[in-house]
Amino acid sequence: MNAPLPSDYSPMQAGYIAAASNKGDIIGLLNSLKDDTYTYLMALPAEKADYAYAEGKWTIKQLIGHMSDTERVFAYRLLCFARGEQQVLPGFDQDEYEASNNVASRTLQDLAEEFKMLRQVNMYVINNLSAEQLEIRGKASDYTITVKALLYAMAGHEIHHMNILKERY
Repeated sequence: MNAPLPSDYSPMQAGYIAAASNKGDIIGLLNSLKDDTYTYLMALPAEKADYAYAEGKWTIKQLIGHMSDTERVFAYRLLCFARGEQQVLPGFDQDEYEASNNVASRTLQDLAEEFKMLRQVNMYVINNLSAEQLEIRGKASDYTITVKALLYAMAGHEIHHMNILKERY
């Protein structure tokens, strides 16, 4: 499957899509990222869980919580669009979501397992998308995006945040 064209997504998604492009099969990439991310998160020392690299930045737990929230949102959009939903789906404010996410009481292991499980469940839908469904466009917030572009955005979002985690934490 070729990477989506710029007309398939909003400029807001361009960085995520670029991060996942030219990495081979997107379905295989989503699967391998799931395992790589899980392995990396499970190896983090528990004492780093509440560390933030700068004032006002998320802790590692908050970052993982954000990744899970975004996985859910992107997967919901993907499902809705693949099924032909015509309504405009709402956007979400990542900072408001994170402020309401009760990650402080959770362990790194629990958060890592949640993210892995979310991706595993989402792969059932993703693995069964038809070529026609991949080209369906839907509208979320103020932008239009194809189902295929959402696959790349999901992978790119994960790559983006794992790079931040590895570089700054």
